[in-house]
Amino acid sequence: MTAWLSFLVVFLCSWSLRDLVVEACTCVPIHPQDAFCNSDIVIRAKVVGKKLMKDGPFGTMRYTVKQMKMYRGFQIMPHVQYIYTEASESLCGVKLEVNKYQYLITGRVYEGKVYTGLCNWYEKWDRLTLSQRKGLNHRYHLGCGCKIRPCYYLPCFATSKNECIWTDMLYNFGHSGYQAKHYACIQRVEGYCSWYRGWAPPDKTIINATDP
Repeated sequence: MTAWLSFLVVFLCSWSLRDLVVEACTCVPIHPQDAFCNSDIVIRAKVVGKKLMKDGPFGTMRYTVKQMKMYRGFQIMPHVQYIYTEASESLCGVKLEVNKYQYLITGRVYEGKVYTGLCNWYEKWDRLTLSQRKGLNHRYHLGCGCKIRPCYYLPCFATSKNECIWTDMLYNFGHSGYQAKHYACIQRVEGYCSWYRGWAPPDKTIINATDP
């Protein structure tokens, strides 16, 4: 009886620990522009190899990448060869496929290494909208001084002239929303920030008719 109770206690503890680890990765929704502005490195790359590194409790996955283009991080690391992430998805590790897709990858640099995870913005390149690609090339840079404030329930109001109210959470969750896919929050010549969608670089003649 004692042996059975001991087994039951160990089993329940293991089960509880497993549930805790599985639920450990929780990410706050973030607009692609904020993901861009808050990252040290933003690149377009193809994964050409991977290796499990024996460090940490679950190991770290090292992806070898072929960098196609860099959008942010020139001063920190002009060329990225490796991307590091937790080997376990429960610890926010990212699963990337080798020799199959080009990816948009954002990450932070620690001790000379680029790290990414589920809470960073990463996506297959062909799934990005035209507006998101234009944002990476030009528009997101113009909005790094602006603040995108999520709206979870109405009413929502901007509290300063440098805020854009992000309402995707009322209908979607994070990157999949319409504003995330098609709009950038940029600073106008007049000094205030507002949502922008268009085909040419913004200027002071643009009115708010394009706002969501």
